[in-house]
Amino acid sequence: MGEKSDKSQESEALFKAPKDFAANANANDPDIYKIAEQDPEKFWEMNAENIEWYNKWEKVLEWKPPHSKWFVGGKLNACYNCLDVNLKEHANKNALIWESESGEIRKYTYSELLEEVCKFANVLKDLGVKKGDIVTIYLPMIPQVIISMLACARIGAPHSVVFAAFSGESLATRIENANSRILVTCDGYSRRGKVVEQKNKVDDGIRSSEIVDKVVVVKHQQNDVRMKDGRDIWWHEIMEGAGTSCEPEVMDSEDMLFLMYTSGTTGKPKGIVHTTGGYMVATQTTSKFIFDLKEDDIYWCTADCGWITGHSYIVYGPLANGTTLVTYEGAPDYPDKDRYWDIIERHKVTILYTAPTAIRTFMKWGPSWPQMHDISTLRLIGSVGEPINPGAWLWYHENIGLGKCPVVDTWWQTETGMIMISALPGITTTKPGSATMAFPGIKAAVLDDKGNEVAPGENGYLAILNPWPSMVRTVFGNEERFIETYWSKWDNKTYFAGDGAKRDDDGYFWIIGRVDDVIKVSGHRIGSAEFESIMVSHPSVAEAGVVGKEDELRGEIIYCYVTLRTGVEESEDIKKELRTYVERNIGPFARPKQIIFADDLPKTRSGKIMRRVLKAIANEKDPGDLTTLQDPDVVQALKEKTMKLEN
Repeated sequence: MGEKSDKSQESEALFKAPKDFAANANANDPDIYKIAEQDPEKFWEMNAENIEWYNKWEKVLEWKPPHSKWFVGGKLNACYNCLDVNLKEHANKNALIWESESGEIRKYTYSELLEEVCKFANVLKDLGVKKGDIVTIYLPMIPQVIISMLACARIGAPHSVVFAAFSGESLATRIENANSRILVTCDGYSRRGKVVEQKNKVDDGIRSSEIVDKVVVVKHQQNDVRMKDGRDIWWHEIMEGAGTSCEPEVMDSEDMLFLMYTSGTTGKPKGIVHTTGGYMVATQTTSKFIFDLKEDDIYWCTADCGWITGHSYIVYGPLANGTTLVTYEGAPDYPDKDRYWDIIERHKVTILYTAPTAIRTFMKWGPSWPQMHDISTLRLIGSVGEPINPGAWLWYHENIGLGKCPVVDTWWQTETGMIMISALPGITTTKPGSATMAFPGIKAAVLDDKGNEVAPGENGYLAILNPWPSMVRTVFGNEERFIETYWSKWDNKTYFAGDGAKRDDDGYFWIIGRVDDVIKVSGHRIGSAEFESIMVSHPSVAEAGVVGKEDELRGEIIYCYVTLRTGVEESEDIKKELRTYVERNIGPFARPKQIIFADDLPKTRSGKIMRRVLKAIANEKDPGDLTTLQDPDVVQALKEKTMKLEN
């Protein structure tokens, strides 16, 4: 069992890794931090030896702030490192176990996955795709999304994976920015038993575009679709005659591996460019040490390949370690709220990596659902995507980790490519709610506006002080935006993450949340994420979304949208209790003007609460595009509840 201290405060609880876990961990010598700090370049060079190179690098790092080149002159192929290198020892080992929402299961060994990847790589070449051409992938979590990504990497064609729930208009924006003429999509997919008409979204989105030459369509859901002559091709038909071998393209370390679009404060997506060599070293290394990947692990990251987590910690990092992946197409509550635990029991999953929002949802549903299944195969659990509050951390540790699994709470971004702050499970004593320490070789700090480190316990801006292998190289087609967004706050050597943070007396990092998600009340500033963490630490609250409503007198007033735990009744007494709780834990200035109870909150399919939607509702404004929401109907219900309060 994890050893817990006697301290009663949630945030002061300490957990050491079980002794047997620590003894066998891939990283169990604390000196790894000292070695990496003394010579970060040497640390990364040492770990680069775990990657297969056609030609070794001439120089580890070329740093001309804010631009870096890693493993300069090195030649490799990312797909080769994910698949071919595993054939010697793992040819018949499962690389991928996929489960559909309806219950269909498909398994691919490393040799079978390689064959499918080579076939689609040859298809792309037959369609005229050449090294450097960007291919757009608009697929749900079906095997073909991973096959397509690796096929692109094999032939040196950067991929741009667009999250399947984005609208056709959002897809078209990304296609046009990337000047991508090949699109891979499907007829439709299942979400809570309903068919999402994916091909129809494509047709609507690219109707006026002249860029797309070919659309390859996976027949997945068997729903009726329109196929445009000369443009649209069925995946299964074009794969029939494709060759099963394809020589991997020799790529320079700094050749683009993929383009990943992320939202920006302007609302216009930023195309984040990641290159090949440094990214592969970084994801392989962090996967090995943070998830402690072993030969017999069954690893499940519940993210979507439409996000960076799916790139780094479903595809490239784990496969480069010869890991068996589990992926799942559907919703966590279909056909019932035990679906995740059923998957873990059936496939004997040993490592689970999921989002805090999902964890809080599981808390709301209660522990009886995981208790229906044998999830004792789990040996490590992790969280990703946003700060995890101490209450959710402890619930996750106790009810999913069964009190025995180390928890790795990870902080990183699309732009960083790799996990930057996390426990090393065989070394780090963890604190619920803290991402703990920077990964070896990473120099992180909390700075003020002038670039000075703040005192322990004080809030500031999270910054990275040194280059790292998988760092963003530029914003595609917009170098000015790259510098302005990430490098202009202090100097062009210090990376501005856009997140608020603080460090405690032990040097542990506590991530507060986006600095642009700040509520300003009567001269006081408080981050939405910090406020929400306080709210969900109340025993009656499962989830909370906290936003500011414009107010002439005070700048903003606070609106809290709250989902109560199962069994807790909505009442004025609970509202009063929550207001008192907030005052006691934050201060009288933070007393919420309104507390609105909600059965659910507007969330993306990856589980993030959409604060911009809540803010629009509170301010009686148009919430904009809702196509990425799990359940768009939630918005109307919240609008009606909010309007009733105003009247």
